[in-house]
Amino acid sequence: MPHRTRRQFVVDLAAATGAVFASPGLWAAQPAQRRRVVVGGRPVRTVDVHAHTAVPQALTAIVKGTPLEATIQSQLMGNLVMNDARLRAMDEQGIDIEVLTINAYWYAADRDLALRLIPAQNEALARLVTARPDRFVALATVALQHPELAAEQLQYAFDKLGMRGVGIGATVNGEELAAERFDPFWRKAEALGAMIFMLPSGVPELAARLRGNGFLTNVIGNPLETTIALSHLIFEGTLDRFPKLKLCGAHAGGFLPAYIGRFDQGCVTFPANCTPKNARKPSEYLRRLYFDSMVFTGEGLRHLAAECGASQIFMGTDYPFPWTSTSVDHIVEAPAFSDADRIAMLGGNAARELGIPTS
Repeated sequence: MPHRTRRQFVVDLAAATGAVFASPGLWAAQPAQRRRVVVGGRPVRTVDVHAHTAVPQALTAIVKGTPLEATIQSQLMGNLVMNDARLRAMDEQGIDIEVLTINAYWYAADRDLALRLIPAQNEALARLVTARPDRFVALATVALQHPELAAEQLQYAFDKLGMRGVGIGATVNGEELAAERFDPFWRKAEALGAMIFMLPSGVPELAARLRGNGFLTNVIGNPLETTIALSHLIFEGTLDRFPKLKLCGAHAGGFLPAYIGRFDQGCVTFPANCTPKNARKPSEYLRRLYFDSMVFTGEGLRHLAAECGASQIFMGTDYPFPWTSTSVDHIVEAPAFSDADRIAMLGGNAARELGIPTS
């Protein structure tokens, strides 16, 4: 990995911030009104942990002529690239801070390309945060297809760029994250106390079954991939080998929390189909994992909290994808929560795990 002093990096940021990533008005844009969220008479600092972005300007020259050149075009879609619309949406919805993640599109990169691509991408993310530290936190990207390199890249992101978390895909080129070859990455993430946000991209093996009306490739496919990934991490013993991992499953952990009783019962009912690698019942791991709040109904949120605890839930929007614009209201208005639980889910839990000031 390239080495620079923190002072050198800060100088570089000062020179590059604003000129590379944003339209001239982005960081100065002031909407007519910024919503302030209050719970139980107390102002709340809200944090959205599920927000997507892209930094293609920094990467075009690096991917040119490589297998990723066509792939990076997907990073230009809609509002993935920073623009004024993002701050307006945050202010209208009452979201103070977004935690920025880039969907993993680079797992096909060889080691040489990954050595150039990931540092440039992470430094671009760091520049975004430096431009508006009051509004954004960034999760590092890593070349998880090369686990030892991914561990080095995560260390660099923590040491030199001030990051405190990492975004990953739910599979790597079709390989399950529970495979032991990924242990160097898990070991480093655990040692650093990194918050890991796991994002799915669907289950291509089911494309034929999910074809047709209803957008089932996403509605079923994305949460299903998260369900499968988390299940393997439990049943293959990964979460036992690394008991202090801070791992968040997007889209409320897929279908796992909703039907966790069946996971508990499977090996009890059919022991011949199981080789014990997990020390606890699957349901017990839910209280160690984290989940975003994207269940859309008050009853769904109540059930999620009943299975994992309100302390394990982060607010999420999936911005800029228009799944919801009412994540704040969803938590504020959901039944059966204390004010303390609502404050925790709105931002307190994320602030605790990512080192974000609460005021």
